[in-house]
Amino acid sequence: MKAIKALMLAGALSFSGLTSVHAQSGAACGSDFASWRADVVEEARQAGVSGLGLESLSVASINPNVLKRDRAQGVFTLDFLTFSRRLISQNRIDNGRANLKKYANVFERARAEYGVAPEIITAFWAFETDYGAVQGDFLTLNAVATLAHDCRRPELFRPQLIALAKLIDQGIVPPDVKGAWAGEIGQIQVLPADYLTKGRDGDNDGQVSLKTSAPDAIVTGANFLTSLGWQANQPWLQEVSVPSQMEWYDAGLHKKLPVSEWKARGVGAREGQLSTELEASLILPMGRKGPAFLAYPNFNVLLEWNQSLTYVLTAAYFGTRLGGAKIYNAGKDHGGLSAERLKGLQQKFASRGYDVGKADGILGAGTRAAVRELQQQNGLPADAWPTEILFNYFD
Repeated sequence: MKAIKALMLAGALSFSGLTSVHAQSGAACGSDFASWRADVVEEARQAGVSGLGLESLSVASINPNVLKRDRAQGVFTLDFLTFSRRLISQNRIDNGRANLKKYANVFERARAEYGVAPEIITAFWAFETDYGAVQGDFLTLNAVATLAHDCRRPELFRPQLIALAKLIDQGIVPPDVKGAWAGEIGQIQVLPADYLTKGRDGDNDGQVSLKTSAPDAIVTGANFLTSLGWQANQPWLQEVSVPSQMEWYDAGLHKKLPVSEWKARGVGAREGQLSTELEASLILPMGRKGPAFLAYPNFNVLLEWNQSLTYVLTAAYFGTRLGGAKIYNAGKDHGGLSAERLKGLQQKFASRGYDVGKADGILGAGTRAAVRELQQQNGLPADAWPTEILFNYFD
């Protein structure tokens, strides 16, 4: 699902940890492209790039289709049930389990070196590219150059362009390497800076070939997660049941409690045992009447991979399914709002001074927080799930 990953780019960008002081000076974003490109070439030269890397940068061009994709937002508006049902098919589960067997030795190496469960690596591998089958057909050089020149996020993409020049210069990727529209490359769709700094040789052939080598992709994925703070051999997500009444305001990523406290409040595991020695957040993606999950500390690491709660929750849940977990209890009578209706609610929040960002029909962290606060203020179950009842409190 390269398109979905790319649309949710903000979280992926956090991998590189790179910024470009030079991007704040020299030829500004949005300026004459040829002058801007010449400035980037000089920056790359100062960063140690030479030969083919500089030659490639000097012929980079703008791809208007990249900007069109960057402005697209439709997938964000899907709720968790719709999104997860769209991404998790029986075929994807079967292929995931087959790959877990096929590359069992590689996964065990990744677990031994990094402590990362095979199932969570496989989940992201599935969603990014369908296990390497769909990696994108955008010329990476032009895609990254387009986004670096654009004034929306130049401080994030300009370092990626320099990193890509290094990859080309060192012969790690060819100048015509292709990937997602947002510059990600390979079977787990990593940005150039991540490829350069976190790529690992999983098949011991002396190369890091993230487009063609599944072992390289698997071990690199494990290294990614470890670099982001993954805690070895610990859980990431567990489906739970919740009582009909509790302090719903504490549900959400804003609150972490000892799992023993959640248990005392009536939260129970649908399967297995709760990890009571850890802390966790209670996630109710569709409100108190929908699926419920405890998100352990490793779940927050996954949010460093991608900041979309719906995407990460779906991937994390899919990982548990690959490990044998049952299909979630979808619940019923969620009473959610359509995307257009949610836009209207966001506009109402904004008019009252709530910081919900753009009225875009996306149930992001800011909107969930505003919903929770208004519910609490009006004596409603504060589960951060917007409904028509809440909408009418503004009338």
